[in-house]
Formats: sequence, C-alpha cells, structure tokens
Amino acid sequence: MIKRMLKLAACVAPMVLVVGCASNKAAQYDYTAFKAAKPRSILVLPPLNNSPEVNATNSVYAQVTYPLAEAGYYVLPVALVNETFKQNGMTTAADIHALPPVKLQQIFGADAGMYITINKYGATYTVLNSVIVVEAAAKLVDLKTGTVLWSGTASASNNEGGNNGGGGLVGALVAAAVKQIINSTTDQSHPVAGAASNRLLSAGLNNGLLYGPRSENYQKQ
Repeated sequence: MIKRMLKLAACVAPMVLVVGCASNKAAQYDYTAFKAAKPRSILVLPPLNNSPEVNATNSVYAQVTYPLAEAGYYVLPVALVNETFKQNGMTTAADIHALPPVKLQQIFGADAGMYITINKYGATYTVLNSVIVVEAAAKLVDLKTGTVLWSGTASASNNEGGNNGGGGLVGALVAAAVKQIINSTTDQSHPVAGAASNRLLSAGLNNGLLYGPRSENYQKQ
C-alpha cells in the first residue's frame, strides 16, 4: 500500500508543478488598440495620490518623463503642462484626471495621455525594520477617442535585497532604529519612486509599453 501511494505521489507531483507554473504565468497584453493608434506624443497628467505622503505627486511627476522619452515618445514638458492647468484654474490631480480626453487633446495637441495613480509612497515601520515602498499604476489613453491603449502597475522598495546583516535580535533592532531615523529625516522615497517609475514606464518589458516612433526598436515590435 505504501509503495502504491509513493508511486501515485510521484506521478501527481509533476502535474502539480505544471499547474502551478501555468497559473503564475501572466497573460500576454493585447496591444491591438495601441498599435492601431500609433501615438507619437504623450501628455503626462499630474499623478493622482492615494498615499498619505503629500510630496508623492511632485516626486513621481518629476521622474516619469525620462523613461517615456527613452522609450521613443515626445513628452510634453511637465512645467509647461502644470502651468497651463493652473492658468485654467485646475490645481488638483483629481480634477485634471476628470477632464474629458478630447478636451485635453484640444488644449495640448498630444496623441495620448498618461494617467498615473500612486497607491503607496513612503516608509512602513515595524519593530525590526523600516521599508520604503512606492507603488503606482498607469494607463495610456488615446485623447481623441478615450480608448485605453495600455495599462500596468509597478512597485519598488529600498529593501529588495533583504536584510542579510548579522548581529541577531539586538543587531536587527539597532539597524531598524538607524533606518527609521534616516528615512524620517531624509527624502529616501524619491530615488525609490524613480525606480518604480522606470519599471512602470520603460518600453520593451513584459506587458509593458511599446516603443515609440523615435526609438530604433519601433519597427521591430
């Protein structure tokens, strides 16, 4: 009986592994609308901030244009876009995100709009650690039709390598205290936001943005 059970387990184990791998594999993103629209220029809206950190919007907004430009798109200057909104009485990201896409296209003339939402930004404190996490979601919208061309999410933290330090419990407590002081007195979230922005908006990644027409990889995708 035991031998029969062992044989059955040996047969079932590979099946479990296959099912597990299949369930963890992300479905390929449908780029049909993206390829049909062929956006050349992108208007990045001020990010919507769902985190408690008041500086999150400015931090992320200052870093999202670089990966988009590197991907091969013309990105409207953030300072000019921000000033245009202010001149028209639009001062909050929520109000700006609520504007009709066609209205944005009429004002700025861009092909597509990048809508970004910050879900996490800043430090999370525990007894033995202090970790900074930035998590954001984005969607690219055709401003002429309102069609969503692409969407994605990404996150980054300053503790992705794990805590490999020694010293036992006392050492961990001391390290956590030092990290909490550093994180609370310096802007440690800003570089983490840059890493998250690059992961979110860089082209060529799995289910990520397609390359724009200014990229040498544009015709290869």
